Amino acid sequence: MLGRIRTVADPAGGRRRVRREEIDRVRAAPGFPESLRDRVKTVGTADGAALMEITPARFTRLARAGVLTPVKFYINRYRAVVWLYLEEELRQFAASKANKDLLTGRTPEGLRTRLEGGADLRARTWRSRHAGFLLRQSEDPWERAAAGASLLDPVQLAEVVRDPYERAYLNRLKPEPLTQAAPDSPTTRIVERIVTADDPNEISWLRANVILTIEEARRLRPAPRPGRPPISASPRPHPALDPVPWPTAHDTAAAPGQRAHETRPPDGRMPEPDGDRRCEEPRGLFKWLRRRRT
Repeated sequence: MLGRIRTVADPAGGRRRVRREEIDRVRAAPGFPESLRDRVKTVGTADGAALMEITPARFTRLARAGVLTPVKFYINRYRAVVWLYLEEELRQFAASKANKDLLTGRTPEGLRTRLEGGADLRARTWRSRHAGFLLRQSEDPWERAAAGASLLDPVQLAEVVRDPYERAYLNRLKPEPLTQAAPDSPTTRIVERIVTADDPNEISWLRANVILTIEEARRLRPAPRPGRPPISASPRPHPALDPVPWPTAHDTAAAPGQRAHETRPPDGRMPEPDGDRRCEEPRGLFKWLRRRRT
């Protein structure tokens, strides 16, 4: 998911696979396998603070302010959220002279004001990174729309995608849940709260992304619905492994009046088909209903 190893979709619909050439490339890297382990190693708050030579309290404040981005989390036995960070990123952050003021002395006024207001942006910064992970593994527009939809509240998604068959299709394409706990368990509720966007700018970005992506998906193929034969997906080449644009917490704090680009929600109707790509709506059921009504 970090993009360190390139993967391809399984034609049978299973887990993503790694090609033999990619395995050979990774093994041929200098210092393998320790070099790869170092690039993906994660640490918690205490080890991260020791690595950066700061106190755990300062480390937590930096993370809550959105300066440090978690890469992973889990729920411990006390039902507390434990955030994990890439050791490689923490080393680079501590080695940068531009971050010296954040590691020593008094916390900058902007971050201090944000923290005094009760901000905790760890979940939001994690979601921004997780969205990039999901989009890198998406093969076509429907899958990319499902990746964005997985971070939206069901009410928000229903406002953006009004066609129930399209929503059902997006739900079917959503990535695997991050927990195997029972649906109504406390652990599941905590995970759902972390995964679901709750910031206005973040929600606006996700809504706009889903709207634009689903319009592209409709042009590629319609969502399955009763009376219409299933249409198999035609995966496209994997995009470059660049992170996706995201309204970061830092940008939001710097310009609180700036909102993500908002796009008018679609009305749920299929666009008019073009040329040879015309697809007709199934009419047998509608004709039968009209005959019954008359």
